[in-house]
Amino acid sequence: MDHLKTQGISLPKLGLGTFRMQGDACRAAVESALSIGYRHLDTAEMYANEEPIGSAIASSRVPREELHVTTKVWHENLAPDAIRRAFDASLKKLGLDHVDLYLVHWPSKAANWGAVFETLMKLQEEGRTRAIGVANFTTALLKVAVEDIKAPIACNQVEYHAMLDQSKVLGYLQAKSIPLVAYCPLAQGRIASDPVLAEIGARHGATAAQVALKWLLDQDGVAAIPKASRRESQQANLDALKITLDDSDRKKIAALSKDRRCVNPGFAPAWD
Repeated sequence: MDHLKTQGISLPKLGLGTFRMQGDACRAAVESALSIGYRHLDTAEMYANEEPIGSAIASSRVPREELHVTTKVWHENLAPDAIRRAFDASLKKLGLDHVDLYLVHWPSKAANWGAVFETLMKLQEEGRTRAIGVANFTTALLKVAVEDIKAPIACNQVEYHAMLDQSKVLGYLQAKSIPLVAYCPLAQGRIASDPVLAEIGARHGATAAQVALKWLLDQDGVAAIPKASRRESQQANLDALKITLDDSDRKKIAALSKDRRCVNPGFAPAWD
């Protein structure tokens, strides 16, 4: 599988999203994903599933150095002491001595960004997270983090799929050689019923979802973390990597309406 090199880590381009996965079902899904070759797991303190994910990692016996694990701090915990408490709790639930990437989950208007990133950088210096980054940051907030504070941002995780234009934030990230990690890459199931994507898929012996996923992963500096709890869906997402899209396919995808946001960035300032 292709990887993105960023701030000293190697990030598999295709990962497993786990939002709304809980308990034994979450553990089983992660165990399944690891058994068929996934090595990039994405979670967050807000998902309340770090414990079953940790159990799945432990039972999988996949060597730790082969795994990439991302977790996130919630927007209510962005004071320095609160970040440390949240981080300690996440690490304990995951049963790990470090994570590979620790993200600010959502922006907060009350955050002191200098203090936030200073705390995250200290966790990185201590070897407890290999890299730090952000999620749901606008271009304006990215400029604060990258240009004003000069934080070593390893990625920005945002909603991105074939039905949503993210050209502004993607352009900024690409100019700074910072990966974009796409969540909701299948538009929470809406992709599956799109006739244009289905028609492209039919020509490639693939589904609309596989086409949309490959369209994302073909882009420079873009990774994707589709949620998939069933083994068949996890395998289908892996199989999307085998598709070869051509210029005609990409033109048809570019012509799709790009205003279908699935997640309302309610905590963020006005979206750029």
